[in-house]
Amino acid sequence: MNDSLYQRSRRPSELFLSAAVYGAASASAALLLGIIGYIFARGAGSVSWSFLTSVTSALRQTVGIAGNLVNTLYIIVMALLAAVPVGVGAAIYLNEYAKPGKLVELTEFTIEILSGIPSVLYGLFGMVFFGGTLQLGYSLLRGALTLSMMVLPLIIRNTREALRTVPESYRYSALGMGAGRWQMIRTVLLPSAMPGILTGILLATGRIAGESAALLFTAGSGRFLPRLEGGPADRLRALGDRIFESGGTLAVELYLQMQNGKYDAAFGVGCVLTVIVLFINLLMKAVAAGFGADGRRGGK
Repeated sequence: MNDSLYQRSRRPSELFLSAAVYGAASASAALLLGIIGYIFARGAGSVSWSFLTSVTSALRQTVGIAGNLVNTLYIIVMALLAAVPVGVGAAIYLNEYAKPGKLVELTEFTIEILSGIPSVLYGLFGMVFFGGTLQLGYSLLRGALTLSMMVLPLIIRNTREALRTVPESYRYSALGMGAGRWQMIRTVLLPSAMPGILTGILLATGRIAGESAALLFTAGSGRFLPRLEGGPADRLRALGDRIFESGGTLAVELYLQMQNGKYDAAFGVGCVLTVIVLFINLLMKAVAAGFGADGRRGGK
């Protein structure tokens, strides 16, 4: 029966739509490969061990991105630590606890508005509020807090969509067996929705890694590595104090190199940034696949 349905002759309109869909998918894949290929063709020659492990020096006329790599890692970790608990918690409340009404509608409308604000406006707000009101100064912490606000709507929206995909029977079964609401959310709902939640975190990570406009107003463009001198306690203190110092990420460094006319170095930074984003994507997909497999085994 199914074979006969698949083998039946299709109308010209169906063939046209199928060709259009496959053509659009092929064009998107070709565009992505073309962009990545062009970036690596222009910048792969600039990437070397010294390029990755040193810092830019005007005296030696060398370009290095080690400090920018460390700053990018700082920004990503701190921004996610601030945004993920708040975003996931807000999504759980809106989806599982809040009753439909004006407050929920206003909150959803606010989230949509926040997701559409340009990043440069987030940078201006972070400069005025975190810098002027909280007196943080140009620092990685101020940049991370600004970016956490910027990716918060993305995490909330993706987490809510992931929670909505969990079948209602899962909720009813857990509650029927005597589990409390929070226990049901913690042991049943969140593990089942984890692949979708990780997808939202992945998108947020990519946006953080590629952001430059907001960070120019908040984190600055410092390129230096933390000074790890003395004993272990002094080194830990230096790593902790680094968050209160100015620092430019890879995206900021790429912008500055392009502004200075050093296109080879800029494309080299683009190569490194592309590899980092691809690695994060593959890692998150592997983790999400692991959660999905665990959920299927649990369902069986």
